[in-house]
Amino acid sequence: MSSLARAFMESYSMPGLSVAVGRAGEILYADAFGWADRERPEGLSPAHLFRIASVTKPITSVAVFSLIEAGRVRLTDKIFGPGAITGIDYGGPPYHPGVDQITVEHLLTHTSGGWTNDAADPMFMNREMNQAQLIESTLRNRPLDEPPGGHYAYSNFGYCVLGRVIEKLTRQNYASYIRDSVLKRCGITDMAIAGNTLGQRLPGEVKYYDDEHEREPYAMDVARMDSHGGWIARPRDLVHFLMHVSGFDTPSNILNPQSIRVMTSASAANPGYAKGWAVNKFDNWWHIGSLPGTSTIAVRTHGGLCWAAFGNSRRLNSALNNDLDNLIWTMVRRVKTWHA
Repeated sequence: MSSLARAFMESYSMPGLSVAVGRAGEILYADAFGWADRERPEGLSPAHLFRIASVTKPITSVAVFSLIEAGRVRLTDKIFGPGAITGIDYGGPPYHPGVDQITVEHLLTHTSGGWTNDAADPMFMNREMNQAQLIESTLRNRPLDEPPGGHYAYSNFGYCVLGRVIEKLTRQNYASYIRDSVLKRCGITDMAIAGNTLGQRLPGEVKYYDDEHEREPYAMDVARMDSHGGWIARPRDLVHFLMHVSGFDTPSNILNPQSIRVMTSASAANPGYAKGWAVNKFDNWWHIGSLPGTSTIAVRTHGGLCWAAFGNSRRLNSALNNDLDNLIWTMVRRVKTWHA
């Protein structure tokens, strides 16, 4: 496995790569290669923390489904406007057409009709604004591109809004609710929302590199991305999370079977995406993550294995995410028998 990992890292000039594999509640493999910090220098270990980027989205989805199970929200509940979940917290009507028709399900499935992750992604603009200010400004200034419900357009902003929905319903900070109601139930205690600057790294967190220099890893408001891309974790943390929402008998799942089925069923607008999860016809579920200085993937397979792999660099406009996915599949297949 080491030779495969190091060849991949050399191909993409990736300083460090950390991998974990598990099944049935047990971590079967965890290893790390390369550097957590090249300048110190500090070798990478499985205990190092990484920004996980959009691998955050399945975590936010599970939190929403925990609230659905508790009867506190429905997929059909509307988000904005009088009588909706957030009411007029982000400004009252009149709204641009369609905004007051957006539902929880639309946000989970990226079918709200707008605010996609293109060059004008709201989450990477107006850094001086907090989340509430950014949402209010976006609603006021960015009309939807399509009516809600019929068109898939991957939206970081939509998952930022879901974080505020969770806060409105629970009267808790997003991160606090996730820690108490999702992560702790999976046996995870050390995950946190990332800081923005090099000086705000947590103890044990890697240093991020971007050899392409297209964006500085420490020039983003990652903390503002909390519910769509803000967590830091170890690969083994995500493996424990995956195993606790896998739909398999062991370990006990933190959602009921019906919730898991609904959460991982493809939407009509995109057969490759469900509600916070990429899915395929083979009953595999996963999510990739990508930020300047960050490349991540977390996978739950139909055969029961779950894995996560995190790297501390990114090469934009490349096949990196696809190759990272292929790398871990290849590494896993090198082991003829995995014993839990």
